[in-house]
Amino acid sequence: MTTMTMYEQWASPVIRQIREKLAWSSEKNKDKLPYTTGPDGSYLDRAAGNDCNGLSWWTNGFWGGTMWLLYQDTQQEGYKEIAQAAEQRMDACFNFFYGLNHDAGFMFQPTAVEDYRLTGNEASRRRGLYAATLLAGRFNPVGKFIRAWDGAWPGADTRGWAIIDCMCNLPLLYWASRESNDPRYKQVAMLHADTAMQHFIRADGSVRHIIEFDPETGAYLRSHGGQGYGHGSAWARGQAWAVYGFTLSYLYTGKEEYRAAAQKVADYCLAHLPQNGLVPCDFTQPAQPAWEDSCAAAILASGIWELAEALPGAAEKEHYHQAAWRLADALYRQRTDWSRGCDAIVQNCTAAYHDKNHHFPMNYADYYFIEAVYKMAGKNYMPW
Repeated sequence: MTTMTMYEQWASPVIRQIREKLAWSSEKNKDKLPYTTGPDGSYLDRAAGNDCNGLSWWTNGFWGGTMWLLYQDTQQEGYKEIAQAAEQRMDACFNFFYGLNHDAGFMFQPTAVEDYRLTGNEASRRRGLYAATLLAGRFNPVGKFIRAWDGAWPGADTRGWAIIDCMCNLPLLYWASRESNDPRYKQVAMLHADTAMQHFIRADGSVRHIIEFDPETGAYLRSHGGQGYGHGSAWARGQAWAVYGFTLSYLYTGKEEYRAAAQKVADYCLAHLPQNGLVPCDFTQPAQPAWEDSCAAAILASGIWELAEALPGAAEKEHYHQAAWRLADALYRQRTDWSRGCDAIVQNCTAAYHDKNHHFPMNYADYYFIEAVYKMAGKNYMPW
């Protein structure tokens, strides 16, 4: 009989609380695609409109993904039914088309691809391959990058824009390459990852959010501050996407440079982490206002844990395991709500530093927090 690790001992009671909260929250919100909550703490339905800010909203896959995590943990059919209903609801995105962008992986990997992996559902396989083909179609061959948004920034020409977030969408392409036995998907993913490694990561391990290339020639033009404090800053969620995304590209390809890139960014984050373990919206933001982003913390916790698993040395592995656990534990102790007064678990998320609103729940913070907790419990349910 093996002895439980300290991480498993920590995770066990947290999982009990997750099960208890999701048992009622999932039933209450089974007909929604949640993103954030309203004034009464209830999830709002982000998919209320059939447009890029509604049904095609980039976070809509995380509710189904959360349900699949709980299904694997509990084997309760209700979670599978909610996940599949969410997946089927997103079918209309394909017909609408507008609004689908570089975030196709976030939308369809934890839903359609996970459904196919767990159930063999052929319709889900088709959805996943369709989404992957749309994502690959955004590739700019002269610049070797996947285009981000379609005119999502008023007054800006986004034809040559790429963003660090896309690193976590690449697993959809790696999966499609394996599933279809077509190397083109993987080639697109790796070419984009190589471009991101060259242009997004600074010498100190901080990360740019938006890079603008000339869409006709592929030449590098400039970077933009994006959702962080400003140009040249280190938006924490962008750092988290880089850590997790480059780790995933390493796991799919074995290319050592990707793992080294993930480790470099992770080290920057850990070196700039406040004493309380709570992640700021931007690692270089001023002391006031002290905006937090618990979502970035949750993504970092899961991503750094995955990075630790990919490292060969025991001491190095333990260093990053400890770091990931400290991030998750800080969230658990200081920024989680287990009551019925709020449908979400993780609190104090921030979408962008200069937004009007800050410190509210976001459903994908819950997803990544739950994913991290399951990993620390030795349950690897990760769909990526």
